[in-house]
Parts: sequence; C-alpha cells; structure tokens
Amino acid sequence: MIEYAVILIFPAAMAFAGAMDMLTMTIPNRISIVLVAAFAVAAAMMGIGWWALASHVGAGLLMLMIGIGMFALGWLGGGDAKLLAATALWLGFDHLLPYLLLAAMAGGALSLAILFYRRLMPPLWLTRQAWAMRLHHAKTGIPYGVALAAAGLHVFPSTLWFAAGI
Repeated sequence: MIEYAVILIFPAAMAFAGAMDMLTMTIPNRISIVLVAAFAVAAAMMGIGWWALASHVGAGLLMLMIGIGMFALGWLGGGDAKLLAATALWLGFDHLLPYLLLAAMAGGALSLAILFYRRLMPPLWLTRQAWAMRLHHAKTGIPYGVALAAAGLHVFPSTLWFAAGI
C-alpha cells in the first residue's frame, strides 16, 4: 500500500505546482523538495540499478543547469527551473525528450491563450479574482509551471514507476 502512496506523490505534486503557479505565479520550493525526496524513496523501494539511478540523477542535474541558465536570462522563473529539474529526475533520460516537447507545446498553447485573454475585457465576476487580474496584466509573465505540470502528468504513466507500481 505504501508503494502506491509514494508513486502518487508525483502526480499530486505536479498538479499542485501547476495550480499554485496559475493562482500565485510562484511554485513553492517545498514542492520540488518533496519530489526529490519522494524520488529517493521510490528508487530505494524499487531497487533500481546504479545505471538507471545515474540516468535519472543526470537528467535532473542537466535540467537544473539549463533551468538556471534560462532563469538567469529571464526566460523562466526560479520555481519553474526547480520544477523542471525535479520532474526530469523522476523521468530520466528515457522520457526527457517527450516531456520537453510536450512542455514546449503546452507552454506555447498556454501563452497564446493568456495573450488572447489579455486582449479581452474580463467579465465582472472575474475582475474580483486577484489571480485572474494578475494574469490579465500585460507585465505579468506566463505561469509556465502549468505547462510543465501538464507535460509531466502526461508522460508519467509511460515511466517505469507507473508501469512497475513499485
């Protein structure tokens, strides 16, 4: 039973990260910390080999470096960079490319939707929602954590974690 709880942490954390980013434009550090800690527990419980472990850790570190670079250039938020790395840790190199492609497509669609939303006058009931008005403001960025979460949730069922059920 505990095995299922461990692998459910990934989808729950991803959904929470996406929702938090949409509503607050921040992804709390604790989400990435929980994902990294849960990965360590899941890897130990599953007994994955050193080569597979190195692949997952390598994917996470590579995405952390790329994410930090993108953050330094102002292309990505700090929480997004950490979520990207924590997600890559779970997915490993085997599923990294599909994840990145899906995240890019979801991010593009999200960006277009938000740009369209910003051209409209929101209905009165929506103007009372701080998160909706924050998204409506032209100077606000795009909550890319939503795209990262959507892509991660889409790819996760094809990973060894889901298939093995620990």
